[in-house]
Amino acid sequence: MVKLSVIVPFYNVQQYAPDTLRSLRANARQDFEFILVDDCSRDETPDILARAERELQGAVYVRHEQNGGLATARNTGIDAARGEYLTFLDGDDWLAPGYYEQLLAAIEDLGVDFVRTDHVQATARARSIHRVPHGRRGVVLNPREAILPADRSTSVDYAYAWAGIYHRRLVDRGVLHFTDGLRTAEDRPWIWKLHREAESFGVVGLLGVFYRRGVSSSLTQIGDVRQLDFIRAFDQVVRETAEDREADKLLPKAVRTYCAIISHHLGSIERFEPPVARKLKSMSAVALRRMPQDVLDDALDSMDVQRATRLRRLRRRPVSAGVAA
Repeated sequence: MVKLSVIVPFYNVQQYAPDTLRSLRANARQDFEFILVDDCSRDETPDILARAERELQGAVYVRHEQNGGLATARNTGIDAARGEYLTFLDGDDWLAPGYYEQLLAAIEDLGVDFVRTDHVQATARARSIHRVPHGRRGVVLNPREAILPADRSTSVDYAYAWAGIYHRRLVDRGVLHFTDGLRTAEDRPWIWKLHREAESFGVVGLLGVFYRRGVSSSLTQIGDVRQLDFIRAFDQVVRETAEDREADKLLPKAVRTYCAIISHHLGSIERFEPPVARKLKSMSAVALRRMPQDVLDDALDSMDVQRATRLRRLRRRPVSAGVAA
C-alpha cells in the first residue's frame, strides 16, 4: 500500500533537477512514491529523470510527448498516483530531509481533507519565511470559512499547491484536479474549489519546502502571452463562485482578488513584450466588464485610490470587437 504520492512536474530545469531529486532521496520511504512528470523538456531534464527512475526509491517516470503546462502535468501525476495521500513539488524546488514524514504525521493527527503549510522562499542566497495567512493552527477548520474576509489576505490567496498535503478522497470527489491547459495562475481556481468543496482542513507551522524564486525559465519571470492565462483562471474563479450556494457572501472576495491581480500586472506592464502589453490591457478591460458590475463597484470603492483609479480608467477603455468576443 502506497501511503504518500509526491507529484513533481519538470520542464527544462536541468540546472535544478539534481537538487530536487537529492531532496526527494532524503525523504524516501518504502511506502512513498515519487511521480516524476516531464512535460516534454527540450534540455537534459529527461535524461536526468530517466536515471532517477533507476536510482531513486519509489520513482515513477512519466513523459509527455507534447508540452501541456503545469496544470496538465500535475493532472497526469494525480491520475497515476496510488497513495492514500498526495502532495506536490515543482521540479526546481527542494525539501528539507525528513519533511514528508512530518507532513504526513500532521494530516493523520488532524484527520482532515487537507493541510496547508508555511514555506521558505529562496531568492539567490536570500531566505524568507512565508506563512499561511490563517491564525489558528493545529486544529480542524472549515475550509469555506477561511475564504473571507474579502478585504484581507486569506487562505485562498496562498495558492501554492506544494504547500500542503491532500487526502485521496478529494481525488475521488473530483476536487483535486487542475484546469487542463492553464499555463499560469493554475493554482487559483484549484484553491478556491478546494476551499468551497472540501469538508475540513488544518494549518500547521511546518517548514520544509524551499520555493526557488527568480528562476529565468519560470513563467513568473517571462512577460509573454502565457502570462495572460491568469484572466482565464480568474474568470473561472468568478464563474464558479457565482454558482455557489453562498455566492452573495463569497463573490466580493473573488472579484476583489481578480481586480488586485489585474492591477498588479498593469503596475509592472513594462516587463511584458509590447504586443502582449497591449493585449493585457484589452483583455483586462473586457474582463472587468464581464464581472458582476454591482460587486465590481463595491470592490473598486474598497480599494486604495491608485489601484481603483487605474482599474476605473481601464474599465472605460474602448475595446475592439475581436477582443470583446
